[in-house]
Amino acid sequence: MTKPLVKSAQTISQAWAEVFLATMEKGGSPRHPVIVTIDGLEDNHNVEIPSIRERLDAELLAFKQSTCLTVANTIFPMSLWNPEAEDNAATLYSRYERAWPGIKKCPTNKYGVYFRRMTSYQPKDSKTFTNQLESVIASYKQGNHRKSALQLSIFDPTRDHTNQRQKGFPCLQQVSFTPLKGDRLSVTGFYATQYQFEKAYGNYLGLYWLGKFVASQLDMSLSQVICSAAVLSRGSKKVNQLNSLAIDIKNLLMKQ
Repeated sequence: MTKPLVKSAQTISQAWAEVFLATMEKGGSPRHPVIVTIDGLEDNHNVEIPSIRERLDAELLAFKQSTCLTVANTIFPMSLWNPEAEDNAATLYSRYERAWPGIKKCPTNKYGVYFRRMTSYQPKDSKTFTNQLESVIASYKQGNHRKSALQLSIFDPTRDHTNQRQKGFPCLQQVSFTPLKGDRLSVTGFYATQYQFEKAYGNYLGLYWLGKFVASQLDMSLSQVICSAAVLSRGSKKVNQLNSLAIDIKNLLMKQ
């Protein structure tokens, strides 16, 4: 029987590292469920420990996997957002649409990209596109503060209910935003499955960026990122393949 795992931290790097090290323990993978909370973000402290991300990225590249930045950009394309620009949300959406033809050519994006599902949701055989992100923000600003209205659907039954044994996308099923007291915002990502080594750091970072964007549109400050996975595994690599990474990550954590 798999064991639940609950972790709380104040940086993305510490949260990822502690869960990764837990999956490296005997019987540590898979886990069900796993809930990771990154708190206290409203004070704008450094949310990453650069040495940990750099060490992870080096290992990811050695195994020919996407870097943390690449994974995060599938959730929110941070480089396309200029928060200081006038009407910065509309500019972001426009920039992404112009970039989309190139993005979708990448073989890893053949089933879609998370941010595209948020901003151009289109069920199969439908001719209608819905910018869910724009709708959620507009609805709240117009006075509709119903909690259940503040959510984005990634999973699309018309496209994603298939008989494929492995599909790879979408692991992220839904994103929900929760206003807190003091004009603070929490963002939660719900995953059906998650790989801790290959994807989780980028997932945490992408949710953080997405939360920063939505918080800015609602004149709030991002306070919390929550990542909930129904099933989390270490990933596709065996323990002996990641032992040196685990030793280095443990040492880096001890220096903090």
